Amino acid sequence: MVQILIDADACPVKDESYKVAWRYDVPVIVVSNSPIRVPAHPLVSRVVVDARFDAADDWIVEHVEPKSITVTADILLADRCLKAGCGAVIAPTGKPFTSASIGNAVAVRAIMADLRSGAVGDGIGGPAPFGKADRSRFLSVLDETVVRLRR
Repeated sequence: MVQILIDADACPVKDESYKVAWRYDVPVIVVSNSPIRVPAHPLVSRVVVDARFDAADDWIVEHVEPKSITVTADILLADRCLKAGCGAVIAPTGKPFTSASIGNAVAVRAIMADLRSGAVGDGIGGPAPFGKADRSRFLSVLDETVVRLRR
């Protein structure tokens, strides 16, 4: 069965995920380190893990299945989910992480972390601000992914 797992602590597209889930009658599990308000709906459940580092990530990886869709901006979690057999991993910007693209994403993440920690890091910013186009792209990609995995 298709399910959506949301790495929720800093996820800007929870509401969009619920809309797609309700349209296709797909359960959503919102995973966080602290209580997050979720809609009172039979398809939406909340899992609050302890505050230990990566506890939410560990829970998600342990519960992915071939028809799971994980929503996360965390590249290392995306890598772990794909290796665990997750059906799809999508960033809040709508960018799908795939087994073909994740190696490059992990490498770029490591390079940027090194640059930010060095003397050059003062001039290097983080990711671009999240915008309407990202939200729209996410909705489209999540919708397409649910349809594909339901086949």
